[in-house]
Amino acid sequence: MSINPETTQHPVVIKIRPSAPIYALELDQIWEYRELLFFLIWRDVKVLYKQTLIGATWAIIQPVMTMVIFTIVFSRFAKVSSEGFPYPVFAYTALLPWQFFANSVNRSGQSLVSSSNLISKIYFPRLIIPISAAIAPIVDFSIAFVILIGMMFFYSIQPTWHLLTLPLFLFLAFLTALGVGLWASAMHVRYRDIGYAMPFVVQLWMYGSPVAYSMSTVTQNLSSFWQWVYSLNPIVAVVEGFRWALLGTTFPPITSVITSIAMVLVLLVSGLVFFKRTESSFADVI
Repeated sequence: MSINPETTQHPVVIKIRPSAPIYALELDQIWEYRELLFFLIWRDVKVLYKQTLIGATWAIIQPVMTMVIFTIVFSRFAKVSSEGFPYPVFAYTALLPWQFFANSVNRSGQSLVSSSNLISKIYFPRLIIPISAAIAPIVDFSIAFVILIGMMFFYSIQPTWHLLTLPLFLFLAFLTALGVGLWASAMHVRYRDIGYAMPFVVQLWMYGSPVAYSMSTVTQNLSSFWQWVYSLNPIVAVVEGFRWALLGTTFPPITSVITSIAMVLVLLVSGLVFFKRTESSFADVI
């Protein structure tokens, strides 16, 4: 009796390995599941404008109305300096990265809870969910950026070669939002208060950042130590970098930029470690 080797079943080998340490971030899995990442980004974009009356116009209304309020309060009444530029374009240039950051933080912070059905049914790298939620607001940013181009044309502001550095500052805003979002999303799974607290914290964060005013307005009467403390806010480098890249304002002190970038890296790395450490309990707690 002959045995066909093609029909012979080989035994299934299951390798049991110890769990990876918390510092093993396993970021290579993001690339393996990149198609799911793209799908979730597209899902978040579609859900954002689903069953809305004016659709993507909301991406323009929010920063424009905020710019109008800032112009009335901070320019007309408070007489805040705009470094020689028209205040509306001065404020709007800062509002663009800020709105992107705020939307990314709020959406990524609530992303795990809003995807609870998906998390409890199948396996995939949970890190994909907050990443996709943090990327999706780039659509709003792109739409609102068209208004800024029109404003610069209206005020006869010509961009310089600094414009080439704009993607770097936008990427820095994304990394900052992702770092905060990783902390918030992982904590939101266990503590639902985070969902109520995050919008309030982000709103306060805006007034502590040079959005309605310039960094020099705050730091001109401060000692070097307190200037360094103010630079611990990672959004300082993003906002001031945007103004420098688009309007040609004074570039912030290099020490402030380095401090802000260092804080971004601290937020991102610590957020990744905390997220991976708590990831195994998401399906049980959520």
